[in-house]
Amino acid sequence: MNVYDFIVRDSQGNDVKLDVYHGKMLLIINSATHCGYTKQYPGLETLYQKYHDQGLEILDFPCNQFAGQAPEDIDDYVSVCRLNHGTTFPIFDKIKVNGPQADPLYKYLKSTPVGENKRIRWNFTKFLIDRHGEVIGRYDSKISPEELDAIIAELI
Repeated sequence: MNVYDFIVRDSQGNDVKLDVYHGKMLLIINSATHCGYTKQYPGLETLYQKYHDQGLEILDFPCNQFAGQAPEDIDDYVSVCRLNHGTTFPIFDKIKVNGPQADPLYKYLKSTPVGENKRIRWNFTKFLIDRHGEVIGRYDSKISPEELDAIIAELI
């Protein structure tokens, strides 16, 4: 099993088979628009612009589980990200990342050796996925996109 085995919902509610990203490097994040780490959006967009043509995709999964910091409906959420933070990478439907109702993708990400079977501590936790769909890195919210640049450059 790997990341490509999962189906998620996009921001319009359509099913997306993650195997459409086969052969790409993925950075999967759980996000919120009213969080101290929301300031990472410009850095994430910089990574996306810098490495997208080389095969990087950033997959953004809004999550309202942490202090209600993603209160908007999904349409408003996408608008805030596009207009206020200039993001162009894919934003998916809101999900839960912890607990019994956690999205199956996140249950899987956390179950891998890299995922350490640990709960997601906060918004903007990042998982790096190689071109074969394997989880190769988990980075706490405190790790900035700028700190990931060298890691992505080396692996891409």
